[in-house]
Amino acid sequence: MATSYSTTTTTILLLLVIAFFSFYQTQAGNINPNSVVLGLTRSSTTFTIPKPSKYSRKRLSQVSDMIEPLRAVRDGYLLTLIIGTPGQVIQVYMDTGSDLTWVPCGNLSFDCLDCDDYRNNKLIGTFSPSNSSSSFRDTCGSSFCIDIHSSDNSFDTCIEAGCSLSTLLKATCSRPCPSFAYSYGEGGLVAGTLTRDNLRVHGSSPSITKDVPRFSFGCVGTTYREPIGIAGFGRGVLSLPSQLGFLQKGFSHCFLAFKYANNQNISSPLFMGDTATSSSDNMQFTPMLKSPMFPNYYYIGLEAITIGNVKSAEVPLNLREFDSQGNGGMLIDSGTTYTHLPQPFYSQLLSMLQPMIAYHRATDVERRTGFDLCYEVPCPNNRFTNDPFPSITFHFMNNVSLVLPQANYFYAMSAPTNSTGVKCLLFQSMDDSSYGPAGVFGNFQQQDVKVVYDLEKERIGFQPMDCAAAAISQGLHKN
Repeated sequence: MATSYSTTTTTILLLLVIAFFSFYQTQAGNINPNSVVLGLTRSSTTFTIPKPSKYSRKRLSQVSDMIEPLRAVRDGYLLTLIIGTPGQVIQVYMDTGSDLTWVPCGNLSFDCLDCDDYRNNKLIGTFSPSNSSSSFRDTCGSSFCIDIHSSDNSFDTCIEAGCSLSTLLKATCSRPCPSFAYSYGEGGLVAGTLTRDNLRVHGSSPSITKDVPRFSFGCVGTTYREPIGIAGFGRGVLSLPSQLGFLQKGFSHCFLAFKYANNQNISSPLFMGDTATSSSDNMQFTPMLKSPMFPNYYYIGLEAITIGNVKSAEVPLNLREFDSQGNGGMLIDSGTTYTHLPQPFYSQLLSMLQPMIAYHRATDVERRTGFDLCYEVPCPNNRFTNDPFPSITFHFMNNVSLVLPQANYFYAMSAPTNSTGVKCLLFQSMDDSSYGPAGVFGNFQQQDVKVVYDLEKERIGFQPMDCAAAAISQGLHKN
């Protein structure tokens, strides 16, 4: 039965909770307005979430290895979801920093508040539950409903909806799951209803497809600063890998370089299952750190950064350790564009870089963009070259060293003119808050690197790679 969606109700709900969530700032300050920000939801242990039904467990095992194409855009990577009967195509961000998968709902009624930059964006698509014969609203008896409302007493909303405590404890209440509000860092917020429908995914090759029935996702009618849907790849119950049964295996991606943004002829490969975690001899693995505050997300420990041949000043301990409240660690996040580092460590790195670079500072571009180090570089024949900027190497725990491709940290701001162009350092500073992660390793610094999330062995692997060549080898390139 198709689900109806009331945008008036959820718009009112969204406006009421925006003020409440405005203090919930868990991500870096001074983030570029084009960045996709974190979706951190605090761990709650008030109640034990009922286990999925036997039907759910059986359904998950039907999906084996998967490969999905990711399309590079200006601030992230889009995954194409095919939802409903017949299938409706919606593009959403792949985000390892959140759990919920949600899509914009309503052809004309979807409303994004404070999203002027995306008013004319037509690439995302919207989902219409009334046009799908297999769509229905999730119930209070679902573990997904309990999880989406778990920030406080997870039973409160369903009690108000008319469920008895007995049916909630037995996970048998059939009343519709109440509307939810889900917050992201820097104040992003979405409001909607939890919906079930058929999800079509690819198998071990792009030519193979499989249907996953009763997939649970947010049908969102109103958002604040979140114009495009999101596929959550965290380790929570609601995440896409969790619902497809990959939390005991893992996934990997190879993000195309930013120069391929909006190129519809080539896609980044995303692998899920055993194929994703099979490593090569050149793969380096660093352990996943467990955050007691945000256990569903992926943390790694940063031990040092080398600039040229000079090792940085001592990296603060909070980039590889958590305090007693669970703050700290370095979050690796596909949904955050640029790497963020805490002060004063970030300023120390800038001080090390500046005397190593002989180019003239482009201070006007720094003021306009908000980036801290921008330089005018020579461009013979108005073409950018591989300029002699110092190399930057990240050293993670377990003796893992990742040399960043130069385009991953100094990047051209616009096309060159008069044989001169401007490149800026694409790192940013965390805010002064001690709440949440101490640093973030963003998707821009993960370009042309194969990143493996080995969830079985609780480790993350890095291997520099030509991701365009990897895409072509997987048939993800159109001639």
